[in-house]
Amino acid sequence: MRVQRAVSGYLDWIAVERSLSPNTVNAYSRDLARYLAYLDGLGVAELDEIDSPVTAGFSESLADEGLSRSSVARTLTAVRSFHRFCVAEGWTQIDPARDLALPKQDRRLPKPITVEQVADLIEAAAAQDPPLGPRDAALIELLYGTGARITEALALDVDDVDMVGESVRLFGKGGKERIVPLGSYAVDAVGAYLVRARPALAQKGKGTSRLFLNLLGRPLSRQSAWAVVQDAAIRAGITGHISPHTLRHSYATHLLSGGADIRVVQELLGHASVTTTQIYTAVTIETLRETYAISHPRARSRT
Repeated sequence: MRVQRAVSGYLDWIAVERSLSPNTVNAYSRDLARYLAYLDGLGVAELDEIDSPVTAGFSESLADEGLSRSSVARTLTAVRSFHRFCVAEGWTQIDPARDLALPKQDRRLPKPITVEQVADLIEAAAAQDPPLGPRDAALIELLYGTGARITEALALDVDDVDMVGESVRLFGKGGKERIVPLGSYAVDAVGAYLVRARPALAQKGKGTSRLFLNLLGRPLSRQSAWAVVQDAAIRAGITGHISPHTLRHSYATHLLSGGADIRVVQELLGHASVTTTQIYTAVTIETLRETYAISHPRARSRT
């Protein structure tokens, strides 16, 4: 079978059978396009022409391009998954990427902001004139109050927010649904936005059920939502990299620091595995160590 055709079949499979998100499918498509270009340069067009030296050479070419280790790892993961699929489908007998090693990754802990900084962020957003002030404050309150991914928050319809039950229905990766509590601060902020700002925004559009709208009455884009958070951070005087995902990190870290069970936090975040959630425990442990080192009389270095 020709490699190009096999790649098309694989991408259809992860989109339809595995129901991966469009963003994930697009990422795999870009990575495999890089792989196809490499194979084309070698004159390789058939699956059975690919062997271990070919895949190893592709791995080396990625390093030579100066890509980051995370980018190399992501691309090689796509290649390994593709070849496993080809074997499973019976399109080829061997898996030339079976022994392909991924580069070791640096462990990067998420960097949350403090509770006080969250409050400053929301206050800075709310200080704008309507309709932006109520909208931006509601968005930030919801992100921090639910730990939602930015794509989940922007996909919300008005009916997905239960103001009486103080909860929100989120649709995560693979379309998995979860119900997450909505704190009183977020309820008040979303309520104010629905009364004071959204009707004015909706009048400018052609009618949409999405919760968060832009100045043209259309659904708020991911890029605009990032700008909302970053602009609020600048006005609040919060330095460092601040993004919607920072609020998700902070949500998880503050819950665990407050004594929440890790399994509960896993469900709230929509993680498939608790292993993913455990990265936040490392953050809280590091904070404990720093506090201990500063505060305990027998922890201080000897002089």
